Amino acid sequence: MRKIKDRFKLVNRIFLFPLLLIFSCTSTSGNSGTTGAVSRGKPAWVDNVNSVYNRSQYVASVGYAADREMAEKNALTNLAAFFGQSIQADQTIINTYYEAVKNGATEGWIDNIAMRNAITTTVSMDTLIGAEIREIWHDARKNIYYTAAVMERSKTIQLYTEMISANLQMINNLTGMNQTEKNTLEGISRFQFAATVADINISYANLLRLLNASIPNGVKRGDEYRIEAQNIIKTIPISIVVTGDREGRLQSAFAKVLTELRFKSGGNNSRYVLRVNVKLSTVDYPDNTEKHVLMELKANLTDNSTGEILLPFSFTIREGHTNIAVAENRVFISAESRIEEEFGEVLSSYLSLLMPGRK
Repeated sequence: MRKIKDRFKLVNRIFLFPLLLIFSCTSTSGNSGTTGAVSRGKPAWVDNVNSVYNRSQYVASVGYAADREMAEKNALTNLAAFFGQSIQADQTIINTYYEAVKNGATEGWIDNIAMRNAITTTVSMDTLIGAEIREIWHDARKNIYYTAAVMERSKTIQLYTEMISANLQMINNLTGMNQTEKNTLEGISRFQFAATVADINISYANLLRLLNASIPNGVKRGDEYRIEAQNIIKTIPISIVVTGDREGRLQSAFAKVLTELRFKSGGNNSRYVLRVNVKLSTVDYPDNTEKHVLMELKANLTDNSTGEILLPFSFTIREGHTNIAVAENRVFISAESRIEEEFGEVLSSYLSLLMPGRK
């Protein structure tokens, strides 16, 4: 449990993945007259790519290197540089969106089949239409390969406009709830995922602006939806039931964590219950005068409406002392620290990764 936070702290930022994917979908055939064909004489695009690929129709860039593969990578990198920093997105957001689409989690939130296909097509490297290596020329005298990476503006604009429209429909369906549906953990997950989709749309919109294309109405920043998710948390009570506690110490530790996450204190009829079972036992070791107390703690966050265990949390700790009462006190102090240190991060990670169920 101590290391679970490492799984969720992805802080690197890269170009938006669909753009990288379309840069990956290249054709480099060596046959004359086809896309990616190797030219014989020095072509005009080597010195001036825009003389062949007009700026009004294309975004194009040239790359060169001592081998063909590196020349293609350089051309695609130079093409990506056209879009600059404005289309960057957080890696965690990209991964969340990509995995949700890939695993079919988004399908239930899009009513229009064409829009649904637009999204699934965009994250598919095999079928995505976008940038490609159109030209290759080998300078035999210098042994240098030159390549031209080309993106058709009209196709790109159509693709990303469709993506934004599909995402807007998804956001509307995710956030369209009555108050009872909204004030649940499912409601939190729907608004949090809506925030992820909204952030993806911001990057798409920035790309379209660079192509001088109009942006569909309704594009908002993800923070607007994250704020609402935080507001929902404040309405949700979680009750805590601890078996084997001492003077309510562990219950207080869990309650402190939930309060810090802005959840309400739960009553007897709360939908969500954190059930905690604590087992204490003494452990004797040969040739050791100290008395050791072992604590086994198991907690389950449960949805009472379904009986489903939403989040398990557990640990085992041991403390020793020549006085058994002191050893027991020490084990409770350690348990309180573990709860305050770990449970909040575990619950926060669970909520951030919780995908909304299909409509």
